[in-house]
Amino acid sequence: MTIRSVDYLLEPIMISNWKAVIITLFPEMFPGPLQTSVVGNALNKGLWECNTVPMRDFGVGKHSQVDDTPAGGGAGMVLRADVVSNALDHTHQTYGALPTYYLSARGAPFTQSKARELADEKGVILLCGRFEGVDERLLKARQIEELSIGDFVLSGGEIAAFSVIDAVVRLLPGVLGGKASLFEESFENDLLEYPQYTRPRVWEDHRIPDVLLEGDHKKIAQWRRQQAKDLTQSRRPDLWQRYVQNSLKSDD
Repeated sequence: MTIRSVDYLLEPIMISNWKAVIITLFPEMFPGPLQTSVVGNALNKGLWECNTVPMRDFGVGKHSQVDDTPAGGGAGMVLRADVVSNALDHTHQTYGALPTYYLSARGAPFTQSKARELADEKGVILLCGRFEGVDERLLKARQIEELSIGDFVLSGGEIAAFSVIDAVVRLLPGVLGGKASLFEESFENDLLEYPQYTRPRVWEDHRIPDVLLEGDHKKIAQWRRQQAKDLTQSRRPDLWQRYVQNSLKSDD
C-alpha cells in the first residue's frame, strides 16, 4: 500500500516547530486558506507544518471502502473503526504521540485557552469525520477527545480543522508581531476586545471618540477597558460572569 502523506513546507528557511496533521478523506483541501496571510507566511518560513494523511489509503476491499451503514438502521453512513484505526496508527507511528482530537459537533468547545494549550505542544493530530461520524468503538478504544468549534453541524471536520489550526498557529512564537496585541484580543482575559477605529477622523458624520485622539495613554487604557467590559456584559453574559468570578478570586 502506498501512503500519501503530504508535507506542505514552502521555501523552508528553518526547521519546523509545530506540526498540524490532518486525517481526512479530502487531503486536497489542505493547506487551502492556511497558506495565506500571517499563517501562510509562517508556513513559508517553516514555523509550522501542514501534513495530511488520506483516510482512503486505509480503506478495505478493491474499492477502498471507508464507511458502512449504521448498525441498527438509520440514514447515512458511518466511518469504519478498522479503517480509521489503521489511519490513526500510521499517523502516530509517523508523527509521534501528538495530542489527538476528533472534530465533532458534540465535542467540548474549542476555546482560546485550548488554543494556547495546543500552541505549547509539538503539534496536533485532527481527525476529520464525514457522513454520520465515526464508529464509537474507535473513539473509546483510542481514548480520543472530541472537539467542537460551535453549536452547529458541518458536512465534515475539515472546515473545523482550518479554524483550530489558524487559532493555534497565530499564537506560535514569531508568527505575530507583539505579545501585547495577543493579550488584548477577545477571550484572552475573559473579556471581548474593545472597539477599534482609524482614519478618517469623521466618516458619514460618525467621529472617532475624542479620548482616542487626546494622547492621554492612561485615559485611553481606561476607556478601552471599560468598553471591553460593557461589550462583554451585553453580548456575552456567560463570559462576563466568568470574568467577575475570576476577578473576585484574584482579590482574595
